[in-house]
Amino acid sequence: MQRITISIDEALGERFDALIRARGYQSRSEAMRDLVRQAVEDDRQERLSSGHCMANLSYVSNRNMRDLPDRLSRWRHEAHDLIVAATQTPMDHDHTLESILLRGSAAKVRAFADKVSAERGVRFGALNAIAVELSEPHSHPDATGEDSHVHLAPRRS
Repeated sequence: MQRITISIDEALGERFDALIRARGYQSRSEAMRDLVRQAVEDDRQERLSSGHCMANLSYVSNRNMRDLPDRLSRWRHEAHDLIVAATQTPMDHDHTLESILLRGSAAKVRAFADKVSAERGVRFGALNAIAVELSEPHSHPDATGEDSHVHLAPRRS
């Protein structure tokens, strides 16, 4: 384990200690490790632009925004090759939490997520992507005549 020393002003230190207590951390070190892990993961996701991925796009949409539900529905249909599953949960009379599971090229997944998240009437758009490796296409000996397929495994980085 490496030791890293940082200096922060007193006010920030007090706010950090309050955060540590609120989240139930046992130590500043564990809280800092989590913050560093999150920063590394955020950077990895920002760089995810090649290869394949599986991802979850979550966002809140306003169903009363002119034509927004129709546009989102049309975009989901246009991206049918990326979408594995989608769910919509009403939050109140006006807003819906939507979650879409995606699988495909990282560039296409990110482009779809960016398009949806940037749309007027969509709030809190967040993409959580996991880089995957594709196996070689193959068939199973006992298969019932189905075409060959590939398997996905989390990419080692």
